[in-house]
Amino acid sequence: MTLEKYFDYFILPILTISVILVFIRLIKGPKVVDRVIALDLIITIGIGIITIFTIRSNQKVLLDVAIMLALIAFLGTVAFSFYIEKREDD
Repeated sequence: MTLEKYFDYFILPILTISVILVFIRLIKGPKVVDRVIALDLIITIGIGIITIFTIRSNQKVLLDVAIMLALIAFLGTVAFSFYIEKREDD
């Protein structure tokens, strides 16, 4: 089994199913915290999909996009946790 077949028949379907399940959690999330974590996880799975596409197409410029998405997701999560911490202090 080649790496391309492994990506096509094993990894991408698992990532697709995980995006669908996390999107359901994003919609159903009973609290805002659950929705923020789900959104962060969707971005992380998207980074994995971008990485797979980068490996398949041999376009290294897409890794820059993945790094920028990771940075934005991290900063968003840190900002939200700061907001939750300040809200609990009041």
